[in-house]
Amino acid sequence: MVQEKTRVALISVIAAIFLTGFKLVVGILTGSLGILSEALHSGLDLIAAVITYFSVRVSDKPADNNHHYGHGKIENFSAFLETILLVITCVWIVYEALSRLISGNTHIEVTVWSYVVVISSILIDINRSRMLYKVAKKHNSQALEADALHFSTDIWSSAVVLLGLICANFGFYFADSISALAVAVIVLVVSYKLGKRAVDVLLDKAPQNIIPKVKEALKSYPDVKHFHSLKIRVAGADTFIKFNIHLDPDLSLKQVHEICDKIESGLNDLIPRCEVYIHAEPQDSCHLNNEIDDYL
Repeated sequence: MVQEKTRVALISVIAAIFLTGFKLVVGILTGSLGILSEALHSGLDLIAAVITYFSVRVSDKPADNNHHYGHGKIENFSAFLETILLVITCVWIVYEALSRLISGNTHIEVTVWSYVVVISSILIDINRSRMLYKVAKKHNSQALEADALHFSTDIWSSAVVLLGLICANFGFYFADSISALAVAVIVLVVSYKLGKRAVDVLLDKAPQNIIPKVKEALKSYPDVKHFHSLKIRVAGADTFIKFNIHLDPDLSLKQVHEICDKIESGLNDLIPRCEVYIHAEPQDSCHLNNEIDDYL
């Protein structure tokens, strides 16, 4: 599992190195702000890809004396760092684009290489985003998913730059700066999404997509008379679930243990890589009816 995640992360790094160098050379030769903004974007993509590469290598290390819940959150931290890098990209793009529009210095030289680099970028980003999404979904990796979302957005930003080049080819040179601003808007949207998800996990926000699944699963066990104090947190690819259940007080310790094992096994089948902590209590220890209530 770790080898597959590391392999696709390394491929992403290699692709980022190629695209950054290619865009930078063509952008300098043509003077296209759209391509230069894409080069800077790809440069930060490279940094993000390197961060992701090292994070997926570390994230699956088992828990140790210093990290009792494993190292999974390093993936979420790397996604947060990607957000910061993306925002830095936007600041430079917006500043440069507005400066050119205000000064009127929007002339660029459009060559065949301008089109080659942008179209190549689109094709490469389509392939690597698909590859990253597939592995991210398979291994529940937020770092790889963040990279995939990042590069899928690059496809749209490159398409905007391509449109700007086409307009510039017909003499509408200001379209290049406008396309750069459009890239910045797209990047900001992605930054917000990535940042929010990363911060939510780092602050242990309960994953809203998992809570209903756990509640419905617990309701399916007839031995569970009541459950409460449901707590769920995520760290990288791992999910930690904790709750209290109330059982028939006449059950033996062995029977209670078997019920808890059954619930844990069921939740593991439902949610990949989850650790379940169950506290069993006798039903008559509190004055409750036999309904299964929601989270308290």
